[in-house]
Amino acid sequence: MTGFLNEDQRRIRDMVRRVAAERVAPRAAEIDATGDYPQDMFDLLKGLGLFTLPFPPDYGGTGSLLSACVAIEELGRVCYNTAYLLVVQWAPFAAILAGGSAEQKRRYLPGLASGALRAAFSITEPQSGSDVAGIRTRARRCEGGYRLSGGKIWCTNSGVADFVVVAARTGEGDSRGAVNFFIVERGTPGFTVGRKEDKMGARGVPSHALFFEDAFVPEENRLGPEGQGFRIVMEALNASRPLIGARGVGLAQGAMDHAIAFIKDRRAFGQRVADYQGVRWMIADMAIQIEAARNLVYRAAALADAGVTGAELATAAAIAKCHATDTAMTVATDAVQLFGAAGISNDYPINRYFRDAKVLQIVEGTNQIQRNIVARNLIGPAEHG
Repeated sequence: MTGFLNEDQRRIRDMVRRVAAERVAPRAAEIDATGDYPQDMFDLLKGLGLFTLPFPPDYGGTGSLLSACVAIEELGRVCYNTAYLLVVQWAPFAAILAGGSAEQKRRYLPGLASGALRAAFSITEPQSGSDVAGIRTRARRCEGGYRLSGGKIWCTNSGVADFVVVAARTGEGDSRGAVNFFIVERGTPGFTVGRKEDKMGARGVPSHALFFEDAFVPEENRLGPEGQGFRIVMEALNASRPLIGARGVGLAQGAMDHAIAFIKDRRAFGQRVADYQGVRWMIADMAIQIEAARNLVYRAAALADAGVTGAELATAAAIAKCHATDTAMTVATDAVQLFGAAGISNDYPINRYFRDAKVLQIVEGTNQIQRNIVARNLIGPAEHG
């Protein structure tokens, strides 16, 4: 599918595809099996200069979300975790780029761009995932800044991060107050990274709980004006949602690749499994769904690159994320079926795709939330009461 891609983007695709096949694919199974952070893959991406790919040329990037989607798709085709290393670096970069002061950009962005710094992004709490209104972590004003108290869960990359961009509420007592983002650096007294979660999928990039016990954060580490920075940052991150769709496209493509290779080499009842019409139709349906998902993701990314904002981009991005990640789950499920008993064996890669696909339907706004976004933009807010 090249209709959306210009010459530079096709070059990026071809380069990343080659590196993925030669360097990343041989490591994918081991990363998943051990759950160890793949420092070698981080170093590979760092050497390729991919950490600024979607960002402006001033930071060494292409200024193109579509270029980033292409890279994510090609890496995700062979290794969910290596593709994820880019996404977890890009989220805090985008947050600071959108809502940060000139000093914050000077202090943090060059290091994120070069790979000298690593960061994480944290919103989710035990009682509030997609429900931002339920955030209970508090940032209470004190002399020179804020004191953060509360806890977060599922903060991916926090175990290796030099700092975490944390959402906290500034209201006093039981008041709701405004939600703001704060840059909390590793080693801050009162800030603790909890144990690593033992995850079903996305195992190579660790997720941890975070704990804040009167952790002091200087005022200059707040992103954006008080009460406004959260909206500015979230609008930027919502615009990047096609990246999650690209992860779904890559995963689905990889699952289909494995399924085709398996059925062409497998024989049953005197003929190749690949020669049975029912099996051939399953592969055809996979290809149809993947191509539709790819077009939706590329279109949403192209809209973002063209400067489209508001409901049009939000709807396109939500559709792309939802359809592409649902497609990843459907294709991975059918691929496991084609593998038969081998599909549930850890000796074959396809069960890794199945487990990782389920993660994609949940992260960065569940697919139910994506459907809510689409419906709200088409019908208007739901009436309650």
